[in-house]
Amino acid sequence: MPTDHQDPTWGACRFCGTAVAPGAATCGLCGADRPVPARALAVAPRGVRRRIAFTNAFRAVLVLGVAVALGYALVDAVVTGPPNVADPLTTSGTYAVAPGSVAIFSGAVTGGDYVVGNFSSVSPHEADVALSAYNSTGWAEHTETGTGTPVWSTPSEGSGRIIFTAEYTDTYTFVLTNPYPTASHLNITVYVATQYESNVGDDGFG
Repeated sequence: MPTDHQDPTWGACRFCGTAVAPGAATCGLCGADRPVPARALAVAPRGVRRRIAFTNAFRAVLVLGVAVALGYALVDAVVTGPPNVADPLTTSGTYAVAPGSVAIFSGAVTGGDYVVGNFSSVSPHEADVALSAYNSTGWAEHTETGTGTPVWSTPSEGSGRIIFTAEYTDTYTFVLTNPYPTASHLNITVYVATQYESNVGDDGFG
């Protein structure tokens, strides 16, 4: 008959209830000596058996709780999908444009994707306003020297459609311009609504 240290089965610590490897003389967790071999668990003192049973039950509940939490997180991720982050070029609102000045909105556009929408002067109603779109290079030139050329523009009008397609991926700045001279004191309020649309047939690298 093998001795305790030769018992090939795992025992348990008589103090904390942690499983103890075969042949171990002390508990690897708390350091208590004289672990109870598996074959002696049934006849161990009642207090020892209760501690071991409580530890095993606690571990089972803990493992089950973690499994349930992970399962819930995975199911929730599948059901809800990725977070929906609004694109800066999907927007609506009003812009106040002083005479001889501009108002801007901008965002990244992937090559082949497009931005659609409309704009209209709401105060004064149908006052002329121009809308232009610049790529990053053109906008930098425009702000630094005033020579940048827009990649898309509309004539000065009281309202119009926005249909802009990016030939390549870049950050594009849309510029609302009040064409009236500063002396006119004509402040214009413009309502703009845009929607970013992805062109699934064009990845922008062709």
